[in-house]
Amino acid sequence: MKDFLSMILDRKGRENEIHHPVTLDDVKKNPIVESYLAATDRHMSYLGYIEHGKRHASLVSSISYNILRRLGRSEREAELAGIAGYLHDLGSLINRHDHAKAGALLANQILLGMGMNPREVAEIVAAIGNHDENSFEPVSGITAALVLADKSDVHRSRVRSNETDKFSIYDRVNYAVENSFLRVDSDQREILLELTIDTEISQIMEYFQIFMDRMIASEKAANFLNCKFGLEINGQRMK
Repeated sequence: MKDFLSMILDRKGRENEIHHPVTLDDVKKNPIVESYLAATDRHMSYLGYIEHGKRHASLVSSISYNILRRLGRSEREAELAGIAGYLHDLGSLINRHDHAKAGALLANQILLGMGMNPREVAEIVAAIGNHDENSFEPVSGITAALVLADKSDVHRSRVRSNETDKFSIYDRVNYAVENSFLRVDSDQREILLELTIDTEISQIMEYFQIFMDRMIASEKAANFLNCKFGLEINGQRMK
């Protein structure tokens, strides 16, 4: 019969086997994630939405990670934000309405299936479930970073067509944005969204017309991280 110490060590070993650190690279290589992400973008295309595939997922993932690292958060917390960023829009595979909640449930199933520690899964699920600007609540630094990253991805590369005469206002505003960059100044505790907009394609007022809720959510997220949020368009500070 094994002694008590051996039993404890065996148990810890089994727990480590069950709950091993799941990396962002693991998530990106997961065939379920790959299939779901491709299908999500395909469905969004059918519905007439801008790009919501691997490009958007990868960029939001990278920005989410960078926000927390530049603000001095731990490597693991930043990686969890990166994972949340990569998976955040999978709920649109089910339905665009309430996609944040649906995405949280999908992420929960996928990550637990990969053997991720449930405590880390809970952080990611909470972030994804709260990332929609109409129901956003900054329940964690991961959530705040995800929201800031997601709302900053406005760019012409997301528009699926060059037929400008058929553009919706969302297509037009995104197509007008030639450059977007989310700058994190850890010394000044400021997070600044810098946009270059071609005003011959879309007037700046149109940006505020469709994205005001995003700006409010971004300000709320920045405040949660003890930062100020700023917006700069064509070199001019808006706030």
